[in-house]
Amino acid sequence: MTVSSSKISSSSVPARRNIDEARRWLADFLLRIDAYPDKAVWIHRLTKEEIDRQLEIVFRRHTAGEPQPLLGLTFAIKDNIDLAGAPTTAACPAFSYVPEKSVTVVSRLCDAGAIVVGKTNLGQFATGLVGTRSPYGAVKNPFRADYISGGSSSGSAVAVAAGLVDFSLGTDTDGSGRVPASFCNLVGFKPTRGFVSTSGIVPACRSLDCVSIFARSCQGAANIFAVARGFDENDPYSRRENEPPLSRLREGKFRLGVPRDEQLEFCGNHDADWMYRHAIHHAIGMGAVPVEIDFSPFRATAQLLYEGPWVAERYLVCKELLEKNPAAILPVTRAVLSSAAKFSAADAFEAQYQLQSLRRQAEREWEKMDTVLLPT
Repeated sequence: MTVSSSKISSSSVPARRNIDEARRWLADFLLRIDAYPDKAVWIHRLTKEEIDRQLEIVFRRHTAGEPQPLLGLTFAIKDNIDLAGAPTTAACPAFSYVPEKSVTVVSRLCDAGAIVVGKTNLGQFATGLVGTRSPYGAVKNPFRADYISGGSSSGSAVAVAAGLVDFSLGTDTDGSGRVPASFCNLVGFKPTRGFVSTSGIVPACRSLDCVSIFARSCQGAANIFAVARGFDENDPYSRRENEPPLSRLREGKFRLGVPRDEQLEFCGNHDADWMYRHAIHHAIGMGAVPVEIDFSPFRATAQLLYEGPWVAERYLVCKELLEKNPAAILPVTRAVLSSAAKFSAADAFEAQYQLQSLRRQAEREWEKMDTVLLPT
């Protein structure tokens, strides 16, 4: 896997030049970030000296002939992901700590030649899909400042969409990566759960969380994923994988699942309705054969995440802080987390039974289709 120089954006290190030219690039690069008007994108930025040290390591490895498939690409990470020596806040200052070690996925990307720039804003404790629930400020949409950026990985999405970095990492439990990607005109890639290590990440729901990738193209996301993926023995939820078989999508015609009209919701946004219909027609031109499906088991599963006992996993993350200093947590976030108290162990088992039943219903729908197209 390689990243050609023609696909490296203006935020990338001029990787084939010498270290002195790279340092001149760094000065201009940091000035561009400083000039970006929305300061809420970042919670913590690395200093010029810290980035310079990464440049030295990258150039030394490159000169020594070590594989550097992401040579010179810059990236940002959501601030619920540990970076050695930088504070992790999860958008809650009272929760802040400074880890000694970077998470596995960040280390893999840096070892491949990528350069981390800083940590981005998010919905507090990765809760909420709008990008406004942070004491560090609401991250504005880079295309229209009066539009939301989406959440919870708001800063990570905007950092890429605004051209501040080449790619970024977020997390995705129930859309926290895909929603802001869609709102910011990006590819938001959520890998299969367990394929990218979540060790060292402040969880939203630990048993369900995924590290997500923000990129400007599908190929870019695939390049990043190729480096980021892999088994991590320190992550109890990491899974060993085999390469997936080739899908029907590579054979020309493929079955495209589309929910029934009465199951689609656009919340009064007629433009979104039109764009979804247009996307279906575009897919037909690519070989799709639309198939009507029953979306109800998928919707019911999603509702379980916020309305069922899985919210107790969110509560576990900040239980001590919630009990000792509840005012440190935003009211809307506190309300979501506190709702966990109403669920019993019996409720948890009942929800597991319901989930298994919904899984069986969803399997029947998947027998009808190869892929599904949904509005955000």
